[in-house]
Amino acid sequence: MRNFVVLDAPSNLGLRPPAPGTVPGCYKLAGALRDQHIVRRLNAREGGVVVPPRYDLGEWKEGDGVFNAAALATYTRQLADRIEHHIRAGDFPVVLGGDCSIQLGASLALRRIGRYGLAAVDASPDFRHPGNSDRIGAAGGEEVALATGRGQDDLTDLEGLKPYLRDEDIRLLGIRDYFEDDRAELAALKIPVVTVGELREEGPDTLARATAQSFAFPQLDGFWVHLDADVLDPSVMPAVDSPDPDGLLPHELVALLRPLLASPHCVGLNITIYDPDLDPEGSAGALLADLVVSAFAES
Repeated sequence: MRNFVVLDAPSNLGLRPPAPGTVPGCYKLAGALRDQHIVRRLNAREGGVVVPPRYDLGEWKEGDGVFNAAALATYTRQLADRIEHHIRAGDFPVVLGGDCSIQLGASLALRRIGRYGLAAVDASPDFRHPGNSDRIGAAGGEEVALATGRGQDDLTDLEGLKPYLRDEDIRLLGIRDYFEDDRAELAALKIPVVTVGELREEGPDTLARATAQSFAFPQLDGFWVHLDADVLDPSVMPAVDSPDPDGLLPHELVALLRPLLASPHCVGLNITIYDPDLDPEGSAGALLADLVVSAFAES
């Protein structure tokens, strides 16, 4: 039986301000899911909180690279320390974000231990980097690129461990069908991408099982699952910074996550981007908690 540990990573360092003088509200995600009793419902142990540095863009301007970079580097190391401790102890961390930049903490932790893969369940590839964009800045839309060594060294080469993830060890699931430019680049790099349409055509359970099996080779020590709430359709999950249409429905997400999380090769999960500030009644947060709990339930 797995030893689940719930760890909070309430960082919003990787997102642009929703409006001048404001900060992204996704740092409240962990508290909102705890209000839904997710620790008890997962029968998990308490992992505490990795407190992030203050969100402060300072004098940053477009063209300066990733904002909050120094704070992100510090936080990535701190979060990696905690995740590494739990992985080495045989625990299964469930990390409550936060924006998607917290994935760098998991990637660094796993790189310290060995060679691991990533199954990213996300509406977008989060693969923006200097080679394909002149609007670099928000690490929450760049964390997969950064983890594969694309971008500035103060984030991509922490502890001299660049890259944290190899291209061939990444699987992207739930990408919107209309992100064609991103898909072309990823295809050239041989990074598998499964769109919403493809998931529906083949069946999320079938594709998830095939994905989990694709990580089962001797050179790989396991894989991590990254869940971005914006993979869901905005009709059920409007409380995200980029509520793009034509996303997954709740039953489809559970069917996709369940085989991934049940795999003996899966070592952890993080949950990101849900913003309680955009969900005043809390219904989207309650749904997200229900889906995560259902995904861990035995089928």
